[in-house]
Amino acid sequence: MNSDTINHMAAAIRTAILAHEADIESLDREIGDGDHYINMKRGCEAISNIAAELAPLAAADALNKIGMKLLSTIGGASGPLFASFFISMGKTLKTVATPASNDIALAFAAGVEAIMQRGKAQAGEKTMLDVLIPVAFAFTQLAEQGKSAAEIATALKQVASEGLESTRNLLATKGRAAGLGERAIGHLDAGAKSCQVMIHAVCDQVLARPDPGAI
Repeated sequence: MNSDTINHMAAAIRTAILAHEADIESLDREIGDGDHYINMKRGCEAISNIAAELAPLAAADALNKIGMKLLSTIGGASGPLFASFFISMGKTLKTVATPASNDIALAFAAGVEAIMQRGKAQAGEKTMLDVLIPVAFAFTQLAEQGKSAAEIATALKQVASEGLESTRNLLATKGRAAGLGERAIGHLDAGAKSCQVMIHAVCDQVLARPDPGAI
């Protein structure tokens, strides 16, 4: 992974988020604050706007710069959470010259841990973590097992989709949905949907490569 890959993946994520506007907004209107899609779009646009600044940077520095940009750009709860994710990824990769699948998996897990700490949340609370935690666990395991990038990407798409679906019947204990009590049961979480969309976008880009190499 390098800054070119990061820019490429960021562009794919932006396209995917824009394509799923109706889905994300609908879910957020049902049990959220109604501003999640707007904040996600704003974050994607902010990253797109600094693509030229990211291009000459090492992967770790590019990820850190993305995190800092999101911290000053995205409103609501999402900004600090996603900022913490990218900044932690950057810190984890700081001493890695050419990150391979194992390195990226560990960095991803560190980013998810940062979200957990920042949001004081865990799996089972009807949040984005119900997608991110199982994906981080599977990613780490698959990378340690030496699975190919294509095998990892295929598996992570499935794990992300299962994580999203798991939020449907959960009782929300974080954010506005927590105030709805049992009325939130039966609805998918918008943050989890956004994360599923982003993970699918990245994995699809990996699968589209003639020779996927590292994630």
